[in-house]
Parts: sequence; C-alpha cells; structure tokens
Amino acid sequence: MPPLNSYELFIGLRYTRSRQRTRFISVISLISVVGIALGMTVLITVLSVMNGFQKEVRTRMLSAVAHVQIAGSNERLADWKKIADIAKTNSRVLATAPYVTAQGLLTSGSQVRGAYLRGIEPELESKVDDLARSMRRGSVEALKPGDFSIVLGDSLARALGVNVGDRVVLVAPQGQVTPAGMLPRLRQFTVVGTFHIGHHEIDAGLALTHIEDAQKLYRMGDEVTGVRLKLDDLFRSREVTYDLAGKVPGNAVISDWTSVNANYFRAVDIEKRMMSLLLFFIIAIAAFNLVSSLFMVVKEKQPDIAILRTLGASPGGVMKIFMTQGIVIGLTGVIVGIVFGILGALYVADIVGFVERVFGLRFLDPSIYQITELPSELRPMDVVVTALFSFAMSAVATIYPSWRASRVNPAEALRYE
Repeated sequence: MPPLNSYELFIGLRYTRSRQRTRFISVISLISVVGIALGMTVLITVLSVMNGFQKEVRTRMLSAVAHVQIAGSNERLADWKKIADIAKTNSRVLATAPYVTAQGLLTSGSQVRGAYLRGIEPELESKVDDLARSMRRGSVEALKPGDFSIVLGDSLARALGVNVGDRVVLVAPQGQVTPAGMLPRLRQFTVVGTFHIGHHEIDAGLALTHIEDAQKLYRMGDEVTGVRLKLDDLFRSREVTYDLAGKVPGNAVISDWTSVNANYFRAVDIEKRMMSLLLFFIIAIAAFNLVSSLFMVVKEKQPDIAILRTLGASPGGVMKIFMTQGIVIGLTGVIVGIVFGILGALYVADIVGFVERVFGLRFLDPSIYQITELPSELRPMDVVVTALFSFAMSAVATIYPSWRASRVNPAEALRYE
C-alpha cells in the first residue's frame, strides 16, 4: 500500500468510490467482493461446525475413556496402589482408579453379543470418568462385590433384549479343563443399570461390573489390568505421559487418550484439512475475479493513465494506484466475510433449524447421529488464518493487472482521444 499522504492512495480510493461509465465493471467488482465474503463465510462456518463435532465426540468418548492409563505389559499389574501413588506425584493428576478389562460374550436367550467387560471400583471410577452422569437406568453404585451385577451400554442392552433386573450370561474366553475337555467359563450376571454415552462403539460394546467380580471370573487374584488417571487438563495428557514414563516400573505401559483413539482423531484431522483446502480454493477463485475486474478498469482508465504519466507519474506510482483499488475491494470482501462468518458460526444451529422447518427436511436424525442440533465451536485462530489467506490472495491478484497499467504507453492511449 502507498503512504497515507500520497497521490497514489488518493487516486486509488477515488477510483474505488467513483461510478464507472461501464456498469458491467462495477458488477464484476461487486461479484469479487461477494465471492470473497461468501467463501470466507462458508469456510469459517464449516470449520466451526467441524470443531464442534470433534469436541462433542471427544467429550462423549472421554466420558468412558481415561485421560491417561497405565497397564501391565501382559495386562496384569500386581501392585496397582504403588503405581497410583507414583502417578499422583504429577501435579496434573487429579484422581486414579484401578480397572480390570477383558473380552467376553454376553448371551440372553438366543441373542449373543461380544463385549468388553470392565471391572471397576465404583467409588474411585466416578472420579476418573463421567459414566455415572450418563446412566439411563439404575446406577454404577449398584455394582456390589460378590453380587455379580452388571451395567450395560443401552445399545448393547437393546441388542440383547434385556432391561434392569434381567439376567445375562457371560462366556469368558479363558477355558477350564474338565474330563470332557476344555470348556469355556460361564457366569450369570444381573443387569442393574444401563448408560448412554452417545458414542456407538462404547454404548454397543462396553459392560461394567465390580472389580472383585471381574478378578474372580478371570482368576486374577489381587492383580488388575491397570490404573486409569484423570487430569486437570486433558490436552496436557501427552506431557503427563512423558513425565510418568520414566517413573513407572518397566513392566508397565503408559498411554493417553490421543494414542488410544489415534485412528479416529487422525481421520477427523485429515477430513478437516481436506475440507479446508477445498474451501480455500473457492476463496482463491473469488479473489482472482479481481484480475478480470482490474483489467477492465485499466482498459477504461487508459486515457487517465496517459495524463498521469504526462504529468510526471512514474510507472510504479500508476501500479500503486490500481493495487490500492484492488486491495480495497479485497479488504471489503474480507471484512464482510469475517462478520457473516462469525454470525454463521454462532447461529448455524438456528439457521439449519429454520431451513428444516421451512422445507420439511431433516439434516441430522437424532436416532443416527445422537445429536439434535449442529454443534459449533468458533476458534479465533480459524478466523485469523482465513482472513489473512483471503487478503493475501486478493493482494496477489492485483499485481499483474496493476503492472499492465504501469506499462500503458501515453502516446498510444491518447491517439484517438
């Protein structure tokens, strides 16, 4: 941009405000502004919705998944209390809880479903996850040692056709030797509750029982599978993992929620990056509409350029004039895009709800997506990056037409005037 007190800035702004004799040029400039603003609005809104979805799924997933967990290398940990004490030396660890986990088959009548059985200590477990808040029926506290009671995800309970008070049979994969050969171990459990997280894998595949019952069923004695940790900041889990890795015994394996669910979060991140790239191309196309707009302006203003040159204007000065005009158009589009993008991100749920009511559509079926409205999380960095990219593309698009304007020959331009 030229200095604030320069003639280039004055003339460039005058050209931007003036009415061109060719109305078509004004329309092209308006289309450029609208294109940039629309591209930014869509990009900011889409990024916010994707951020909202990611946060919603992460929140639901972490209702049943620990921030950090320390497990035995062979899925057996002898002295879990010692491990818990070591973990608590990190100031970010708020709570610890032991767990036993193993696979099994749950049967009820003719229905059979595979499940992950997790043995928990109800009082300690409620401090490391939010499963207690996700109970639909019954409670986690109903799990008593020796009762062989069980809590199921609601999708798993529906698949088995059971409700609170019904009985299911757990078939443990570890067999027992009998005179008739190797037979699987069977144990009858009473359903004392169901929970709903909103994450299909968890709701359809997780079953909870008391840790002592799980230890008896899988013949683990006093051993556990590992210890689950809750942190004051889930985004510092990788830092806590590295810190505790040098403190826990060599037979223990430590992992955090990002590594346990790495495939899911990697897929979401790739999807977000590709969507952003496609929408950035839309902004780039809109920004380069400025090229055709400025070319037409340069063609119309050739006599003016020739007069400026004869009055002593340098080619660089002429170039700055038209770059100013293009940058003002681009900046206008960016500002409008920021305003409507933020409004779109904040009110996307209301906008989608209005469209659904008017046209009788249903974009998100609650029975499939487990949500009733579009989640949205507006991040300032997304707005800043989008605005900078859009403005940069607009500025780049002005360079070539402005350079061509600076190359206009005054004699040729004034020949027929």
